[in-house]
This record gives sequence, structure tokens and C-alpha cells, in this order.
Amino acid sequence: MHPSLIMKPTVAFHTLGCKLNFADTGGISRLFESEGYLKVPFDAGADVYVINTCSVTENADRECRTIVQRALKKNPEAFIAVAGCYAQLKPLEIARMDGVDLVLGASAKFNVMQHIGNHVKNKQAKVFSCDIANAVEFNPAYTSGERTRAFLKVQDGCDYHCSFCTIPLARGKSRSNSIERIVQDVNEILQNGIREIVLTGVNLGDFHYESIVTAPANRNGLGNSGSKKIRFIDLIKTMDRVDADVRFRISSIEPNLLDDEIAEFVAASEKIVPHFHIPLQSGSDKILKRMSRRYLSGFYLNRIEKIRSLMPDGCIGADVIVGFPGESEEDFEHTLGFIQRLDINYLHVFTYSERAHTPAASFSGRVDPAERKRRNKILRKLSNEMQLSFYKKNIGTLRTVLFENEINNNFLCGYTENYVRIKYPFRAGLINTFQPIEITGINPDGTCSADLLKIPAEKKKIFV
Repeated sequence: MHPSLIMKPTVAFHTLGCKLNFADTGGISRLFESEGYLKVPFDAGADVYVINTCSVTENADRECRTIVQRALKKNPEAFIAVAGCYAQLKPLEIARMDGVDLVLGASAKFNVMQHIGNHVKNKQAKVFSCDIANAVEFNPAYTSGERTRAFLKVQDGCDYHCSFCTIPLARGKSRSNSIERIVQDVNEILQNGIREIVLTGVNLGDFHYESIVTAPANRNGLGNSGSKKIRFIDLIKTMDRVDADVRFRISSIEPNLLDDEIAEFVAASEKIVPHFHIPLQSGSDKILKRMSRRYLSGFYLNRIEKIRSLMPDGCIGADVIVGFPGESEEDFEHTLGFIQRLDINYLHVFTYSERAHTPAASFSGRVDPAERKRRNKILRKLSNEMQLSFYKKNIGTLRTVLFENEINNNFLCGYTENYVRIKYPFRAGLINTFQPIEITGINPDGTCSADLLKIPAEKKKIFV
């Protein structure tokens, strides 16, 4: 039989959670493809399903069960592997789910091909989950299959131990990829035609490692060796020198790690876009202390003011948690007022949920779930208002949009460098291209309208 007629085994993926999880799924996907598997859509009835889980979501158990059942409906004989953060934290709980064949924790998920065998269903789920203290290896990963944007993992794990967070328990200590390997990953991504790379990590600003430096030999043939600490600023300086028509976006960075040097460099860069997402979590110093955050509200305000002075048209987003134990109505009102005074442009609002094995789970002052939802709704409304105000401010400005491979009712959508969502009448030649535009208005669906600018190709650049 001709090799092209041999049926390849198929694999499908489902990812829950953050950009980092999507990058990890991309890395795992390439492991399967290198072994001859054909990647197919989730609803295609694959031979193998890999579910990459998240521990941040409140209903991780229910979500995981639902996805497993959905896979088995498509193919009752499918081999089901569950990996990721929730699999590291609750491996035995997952192993008891009907239909699950393999459970892979923090490090084991990148050794999936060693455990998958001939993908025949197991009578009982096999579990491979290490002590999280032993998860010290960095496993490179980036998303694949997208045409416009890729998420590139450059850092993993976290040493911060905020009182509400399970991530250090699920992903281990902070560790980083080398810049040399990251450049290699970037080159691979660019070969796939990607035009925007999002740098991702658990605690991205904590990117660091020691690099051995050898001095040139002297006249006696001897050289001195030493070490140099590589930091996040070194990474983005390297990305800024990439000789390609690509831009880089920083996914999220802690306020105490976003120093003046980083802010000033991003403000002056053409490759690193003017967009920061900076977790706040609360505007109440009392709650920030209970959360074991590494800053107080005054420090956060100073960071925002510094960034805004450098990039007045840049986009700034923030994470906020509502309903944390001990958050009184006065604390919430303080957070609300603090955010209203900040010159930021959108929020990601999270309702606090008790997470096993975290200090906050045993804190006093539990907030009623209905009250948590009420506070969430108030901040989401505020976020919509902030984003609308930011979009209105951008009307009449010149930007560069990267049009995505997304067709919605004969329209293309894409983001400007400062994260304004643009909708434009469909033209096939615009897909996956940078286009200079003038933002002209706001559409009923919350996107912005724009006119394309007629600028000679040699003069096209990202507007700052």
C-alpha cells in the first residue's frame, strides 16, 4: 500500500485556562505530530483526546468531566489523556472519572508519548504526577495552527505564593527558557507566517537565569569565565532586534517587576507594542496584604502614572479579584474608587473561589457568593465603560492593525498595536497583514471602524 494511503491515528485537543496553557498544548501537539499523528478538530471523533486543564477556574472538576463526556460521545473508544494544572493538583480525582485513561501532571505532560502506547483504552486510568518540588525542567512550547498570532512560553512556575493562588502548587518554582532557545522558537514561528508573538509565562517579569560568559583569551592563551544574570529586559531587547515584519506583545507582568527600564524601553520600541496588562487584584491595602501581594495601592498607582507619562496612547489592563475573604463593602468601594482614579483601559474581573491547599481557603470573613457576583457585575460594567472611553479617545488617531483570519458577516477583525479592536469590510488580501489606518468611529458591537491609509509600502511602520 502506498504510504499516503495508510490511515494516520488522529488526536484532538481541548485547552482550559490561560495563554500559557495554550502554548503548552501547542508543544504537546507537535510531539504527537512528530510521531505521525494527524491533528483534527475536537468534534471529529479522534482516536486520542488530550485535555489540558486549569486550576484557576472554580468548576475545574465539572468542566473536565463535561469535556471527557463530550469526547466519548464522539468516539466511545477514544483514548482520553488529562493533563495540566488540575491534573497535577487532583490526579486521583481525575483518575476516577469514567473514560479517563491517562493523567499527566506538571512535567509528565511533556512525556506524553512515553505513556500513550498504542492508545488502547486502559481498564483503570494510569497516573503520572511528580512531587511539584521536582518540576524544575523548562519545557519550551508555543501555539501552532494559528495564522496570525502565536503564544510563546518563555517562563514557567512562580515563587510568589499569593494566599489565593494554586499555581505554585500546580507548576512549581519559577524557571525560564534561554534567550538562544527563544530565538530559535521565534524563527520557527515566523516560518509559519505568524505576525504577532505574545510572550507568556506564569510570572513573566521574573524571567531570569545565569548565563556563563567567557572572556576572550589574553596573550598567554588564558581567558576569564564568569556569569551574567539575564533578565526580562534582556529578552525584550533581543526581541526588538528580530529582523522580520513581526510585533511582540507582553501578556501580563507584575507591577513590582515592571520597572522604569522596561517601561521606557517598551515606550520607545517599534517591535514591542504599547500594551501592558498589570495585575492589581484589589485597591484596598488591607486586602492586598491578606492576599500576600508584593506591593500596595500607592506603588501600583505610581507604576500606572509612570507608564502613562511614557505612552499616553498605550493600553493598560488589570486583573481584579472580588469577594476575597475579609473584603467588606467599604473595602470593595475603596477598590471601585481606586480603579476609577486609575488611568487604565479595561479589567479582567475574577470572582474569588476557595481553592484547596491555599492559605486564603481558611481565612475568616467569607463573603456571600451572591455578594461576590454583585461586585463582579459592578466592575465588569466599569470595565466596559473604561474600554468605550479608551476607544473614543482613539477616534481620529493613526494606528496599525493586524487583520486576523476571521470572517464575521463579511468583515475582518484585528487589533491595533495599542489593543483597539477594529472591524473592516472583508478583503482576502488583508488577512494576516499589517495595515496603517485611521480610526473613524465605534460600531454597535463595540469594535471600532477605520479607514485604510494609502501609504507607500516602504514607509509603512507601526504608529506609536
